[in-house]
Amino acid sequence: MNDLIIARSAAAPALIRQAPEHAKFRFLEFFTAQIRDPNTRRAYAKAAVKLLSWCEQQEVHSLDAITPIHVAGWVEELTQSHAAPTAKQRLALSGICSTGW
Repeated sequence: MNDLIIARSAAAPALIRQAPEHAKFRFLEFFTAQIRDPNTRRAYAKAAVKLLSWCEQQEVHSLDAITPIHVAGWVEELTQSHAAPTAKQRLALSGICSTGW
């Protein structure tokens, strides 16, 4: 569970570090309470960090500003550079993101 401290660490994307405490809590809660398998948890956390980092590059300045259009753009770019299983895993994450952290 130590890898989940990323929500509060310097390694976290700025969108998480700068988020209100309740959003940081929801982010952390999702990965701890909803995903029991440590390998799945790690893979989804890695994908979430990559998505949020990509959003920062697109000049998204808050978690609230992330829209399904951003997620679709990220997945589209991903499918051009990654194998189908990787893209499918990230697409599963995008469905989670749309429900909000």
